[in-house]
Amino acid sequence: MKQRSWIKAHIHMYEYFGGVAKILVPDNCKTAVIHNGKRKDQQINQIYQELAEHYGTAIIPARVRSPKDKPNAEGTVGNISTWITAALRNEQFFSLAELNRAIRKKLLTFNQKLFQKRKVAGWSYSLKMKSLCYPHYLATRFELSDWKTATVQFNYHISVDKMLYSVPYEYIKKKVDVKITDNTVEIFYNHNRIASHRRLKGRPGQYSTVTAHMPEDHQKYLEWNGDRFRKWAEQIGINTYHAVNAILTSKRVEQQTYRSCMGLLKLAEKYSDTLLEAACKKPYPILRHRVIRALKTFL
Repeated sequence: MKQRSWIKAHIHMYEYFGGVAKILVPDNCKTAVIHNGKRKDQQINQIYQELAEHYGTAIIPARVRSPKDKPNAEGTVGNISTWITAALRNEQFFSLAELNRAIRKKLLTFNQKLFQKRKVAGWSYSLKMKSLCYPHYLATRFELSDWKTATVQFNYHISVDKMLYSVPYEYIKKKVDVKITDNTVEIFYNHNRIASHRRLKGRPGQYSTVTAHMPEDHQKYLEWNGDRFRKWAEQIGINTYHAVNAILTSKRVEQQTYRSCMGLLKLAEKYSDTLLEAACKKPYPILRHRVIRALKTFL
């Protein structure tokens, strides 16, 4: 079973019973247990351990090749699968939904049968077990997460699924651990959380930047954005617009080009809009010093 399906099965089980069991006794599948040697040498799957901690549950894996550690489950699963398979063996189904409905109907019938030793119906026994669960742990549903390692780029952002999320700039070039859920992205360094973002969705290349993560010299350009620089350049002329657009797209992170854009457009105040427009007509005026050189040829 895949990790996502394994975790979701537990979440649905808890929600169905309306509470959380004190102890989980899983098999030694990799979705539950990475290593199960002696009792002190057990290693639980990280995501499975997070689920247990979220719901306040202890995980005690069954011993290797020891079905007696959970005989009730082993026996009941075998009985159910055999009984339902036998009951439906002569029927035909034309969709998975149709088959599931038939299985559910047979399962309800099976639950009304009496256990041989307990002299109680499976359904009544399930209700009794539900009373032993802890409903208060269900207040918040567990969110399935993936973990990745990323390196903080020179622009104090990390890339996750083609989206960029900021971290405090002092972590540039550091390797960080990233916890990803459907709704959030959390970033950890040495097991300490250093940043948290709402997960971005939609077109690739979006940024989630926290002002406090930026160096001071970057923060003063926060009120600016690419569209604002383009509109300013367009008022000067079409050549200036193309030059600014080339600068904005010259780096992977647009915010790092804002200082160059500001320096280029401020040249209009020193030389005039006409001269700046003429200088920007030169081929590939991407760098500010090239534009200044071109401006001086007109003087």
